[in-house]
Amino acid sequence: MVLQPFINYNLPHGWYITSSPIMTADWTARPSDQWTVPVGAGVGKLFKVGPLPINTSLAGYYNADRPKDTADWQLRFQIQFLFPK
Repeated sequence: MVLQPFINYNLPHGWYITSSPIMTADWTARPSDQWTVPVGAGVGKLFKVGPLPINTSLAGYYNADRPKDTADWQLRFQIQFLFPK
């Protein structure tokens, strides 16, 4: 199972604060290893290169609940090229 809630707060000049943790559950694993639940947030900016809008963000998440062999932290960097009509 995968859950990904999105929270976004827009700031001036194309900046925003965001949180979109990717929570997973593996129902075939032992009960203590079923869930990965990250908690955290990040920052992003929407800008243009010529006429092309680009969205970038950087976020960090602590895995509050996780299988025993999973990393404590996640770091996510994202670039999105937007092609509006």
